[in-house]
Amino acid sequence: MENELIELAKELGRWLTVNGKIITTAESCTGGWIAQSITEIPGSSAWFDRGFVSYSNIAKMQMLGVNPLILQTYGAVSAEVAQEMVIGALSHSEADVAIAVTGIAGPDGGTSEKPVGTVFIAWASKDGNIRVKKKLFYGNRQQIRAQTVQFAIQGMSEL
Repeated sequence: MENELIELAKELGRWLTVNGKIITTAESCTGGWIAQSITEIPGSSAWFDRGFVSYSNIAKMQMLGVNPLILQTYGAVSAEVAQEMVIGALSHSEADVAIAVTGIAGPDGGTSEKPVGTVFIAWASKDGNIRVKKKLFYGNRQQIRAQTVQFAIQGMSEL
């Protein structure tokens, strides 16, 4: 899976280069794995600005400006928080586009409404285009996180 993610990151780098874009990431459940995959690519500093790892709610508020009322109302694992994270990543960076992820990788933390494997992925651009998708991934913690990274990177080209 690791090599697959590196290949996807290379494709993302080509797409960003062709489109003259710079990217930033805001990650919770993936703990920086998207940024790590991107920075595995030599020359990625030309199209990667920075990565935010905002695992706690306080980090989401402090680093990304996520509204505490949104966190309280919808919970950290929600479309609303993913959207706030991706917008915050753009506004706290020099990037043109951003990816944000928040989810429950397990093995604990799931509920009947949000079972383990529930992840929200958001993509945004400075021109105001925002997309948020909810996914339910299966497997162990590592597999859920890897699937999230893969889906997040692949989805960037659809923005």
